This record gives sequence, structure tokens and C-alpha cells, in this order.
Amino acid sequence: MNYRKDMEKSIDFIEVNLGNRLTAAMIADYVGYSLYHYCRIFLACYGVPVMEYVRKRRLSLAALDLDQGAKVIDIALKYGFETASGFSKAFRREYNCSPTQYSAGMWAVDLSAGKDLANAKKESLLSNVRFETKESFKIAGYAIKTNISDASSTKDVAALWEKFDTAGWESKLYEQLNPLKHGEVGIFIPGKGDQVSYVLGVIVDNFEQVTEDMVCLEIPETKYAVFTTLPVNMQVKEEDFAIAIKSTWKAIFEEWFQENYEYDQSRLDFEFYDERCHLRTDSVMEIYIPIKQKCH
Repeated sequence: MNYRKDMEKSIDFIEVNLGNRLTAAMIADYVGYSLYHYCRIFLACYGVPVMEYVRKRRLSLAALDLDQGAKVIDIALKYGFETASGFSKAFRREYNCSPTQYSAGMWAVDLSAGKDLANAKKESLLSNVRFETKESFKIAGYAIKTNISDASSTKDVAALWEKFDTAGWESKLYEQLNPLKHGEVGIFIPGKGDQVSYVLGVIVDNFEQVTEDMVCLEIPETKYAVFTTLPVNMQVKEEDFAIAIKSTWKAIFEEWFQENYEYDQSRLDFEFYDERCHLRTDSVMEIYIPIKQKCH
């Protein structure tokens, strides 16, 4: 399946409809994806949730209109803002100035997230994929509910990771549940519409020691393609690790899927962080992508 072409097709649809009512569900339906699946792949490919992309593109075009002398109220209505003040607030948040203060120039969404990977032997990353049929397993951990189609998802997930550390949740999971193997799982669970839960936990044998503040998941037997990120030196620059992860997600959907496999939408992907992702000179983590044979 050519995910790159499908995502580009959705971008074209967005561009044509920036002046119209537009939802993540409408865009997903246009390219023939489930809402959850589309939002996950769009985020992987472009590094930004789809409706955040739409918001930024509208403000980008609004900036051009301002340069050409258009009135604020006309621009607001053109790009779906109910009031001029609502548009002005959104514009100020994006550009740190009011529409009337805005000078010539255009902000553009960076769709090149992951270009660093091309400079770091992307072909090596994709050629080292391994295939694993993983028996059903259990996860216990902590969760946060969020909206996968807009910017709140990335902020909420980041907040959960921070609390996982600062609130002592990581230590509690290991001390309370005593998993046989070190490693945290990060996994999105679809809800209704574009609502999802993000769970951060550990793999356990059973749920007997789980406390009331934890959530429990059972993942059925699944065949995965497992990708390991390229090693980065976190002792020098920790943020390079996040870049490596985003780059790997992008490469998976834009480059790896060939004629033989497609993403199994009946199963869930997840990220796995073990002792190899600590502050090392060669930090890596793994991404598990559920796959199935493509029907020809």
C-alpha cells in the first residue's frame, strides 16, 4: 500500500477545502481510511496532528491575505473563524503578534520532518526490520484521554511521560507489579470518533497486583514488523532521540510498506522502551507495526 500517495492525496483535499468546513473524519473518509488509522499515519508522516496542520495552513494563508490588504473580519469568515476576535487570538498565538501588527512574510508548515534520517542512512534502518509473531500479552499502566486529530494529543502524551517520571509512577509499576522484563510500552487505544487513550505501562503476567489508579490491557496475538531507531548519543543531546523516533515513524509509512504487506488495522501498533533508551551514547527504541499479507 502506498501510504505516501494517500497522504499526499489528503493534503490536496485539505488545500482545496481550507475555506470550507473541514473535519478529520471528512478527510479520512475522502482517502478511504478509518478516522483513527488516518490520524495515526498522518501524524507519523508529517509530525503534526491533521487538524493542527489545517489550523496552521489556514493561518498561513490568512497571513498572505493580510499582506494583500484584506480586512480581518473578511479573513476570519473566509477561514472558518466565527468572529474576528477569535481569529485574532489564534493568529497571535501562532505569530506572537496581532493581525494588524503582522508584517510581510509567510509561515509555512514544515513537512520535512524526518529529513535528518535521509542523512543518517535511512536504508540501513529499513533493511534491518525484523518480523515477530508475538503471543497475546498483558499491559498494566497509566492512561490519559486525548484527541488524536489535534495538537492536544502530543501535549497530553508529553505530559503523561513527564508525570510518569516526576510522580514516581515508573518506580511504582516496577515495585508493585514486578514485571519479568524491563521495558515500557506506549500505546494508543481508539475510542469514539477521534478520541483515544494513550497508555504508558509495562508488560505483566497477570493483573493481580494492579492498583485502582492503573489501567489494564490485553493485546491479542499479532504479527509485527519491528523497527529499531538509529542510535543517537543522548549524553550529548537528548532531543535527538525524539527526532530519531519521529523520523522512523515517517520512514515506515512513506518508504517501507511494499507490495507484500499492509498495516493490519484490526491490531494496534506500539512503542517499546527498554534499558537501551537510557542516557547512553547509542540509545535506541523499538516500534512494533501490526502487519498482514496483502491480498493481490
